[in-house]
Amino acid sequence: MKVLVATVKPFAPAALEGIKKELQAAGHEVVVLEKYADQAALQAAVKDVDAMIVRSDKIDRDVINAAPQLKIVVRAGAGYDSIDTAYAKEKNIVVENTPGQNANAVAELVFGLLVYTVRNFYNGKAGTELKGKKLGILAFGNVGRNVARIAKGFGMDVYAFDAYCPANVIEEAGVHAVKSQDDLFKTCDIVSLHIPATPETKESINYKTVNQLEKGGILINTARKEVINEPELIKLLQDRPDLKYITDIKPDADAEFKQFEGRYFSTPKKMGAQTAEANTNAGMAAARQINAFFKDGCTKFQVNK
Repeated sequence: MKVLVATVKPFAPAALEGIKKELQAAGHEVVVLEKYADQAALQAAVKDVDAMIVRSDKIDRDVINAAPQLKIVVRAGAGYDSIDTAYAKEKNIVVENTPGQNANAVAELVFGLLVYTVRNFYNGKAGTELKGKKLGILAFGNVGRNVARIAKGFGMDVYAFDAYCPANVIEEAGVHAVKSQDDLFKTCDIVSLHIPATPETKESINYKTVNQLEKGGILINTARKEVINEPELIKLLQDRPDLKYITDIKPDADAEFKQFEGRYFSTPKKMGAQTAEANTNAGMAAARQINAFFKDGCTKFQVNK
């Protein structure tokens, strides 16, 4: 089978080499498309491939229609909202992700950003400590669990809410389970977002929700840009000069957010999975999943069933 590794943001060289070796050992031909200029280049590259490994690349109807032989797409990472999963299903194309492979990298980034924030972006002025603060985790999946683990090391009091995770599972992890998203914001000093971008969650983090944070509250988003209602959050930051917003996903309204100097920070690009370890873990998992699919039809990580 012919497998295309298509990445606008390329894998690290060592990770790509490992992916190629894994696939080639199973008898597959591997082709690579990196840093491509536009969707037309991607459409041209998929015309004769049987499988794809992608990262945050946009796999829309046009790409799918240009790939008549395509049988499986694996997103090397957890989020797959850049892939038209419903249309892929119509075309009998399996879409998978690699859950958990980037989780520790994202969780560590959360605390890198938080320490930077509570120390006033290292501007020389006295800041505060994370120890003893109440941290709220919105969604208790792979990333959320790693965030909780690290938070305990900082001596934080950890709370979580996940509409799809039973309270007893959260409690068994040594985390306080709250009954609702609103309760999480009302209870905590800091809320860390780990929800996917779905019809239910898009723009759900709005004025009313975030305004429930106590004075001096911090909202940190390493999940998806789409879950933030940007105009309402901007209005809230104008009305509440005590609040801070920190993210590794540059908002569409980045220029407007920059008016909140000392209370807003965004990394230049999404950084959650930008470690050598996460890069390799996710890429190798994707390669192994493609091998398993063609060997025995395994679709354990399919997201468009």
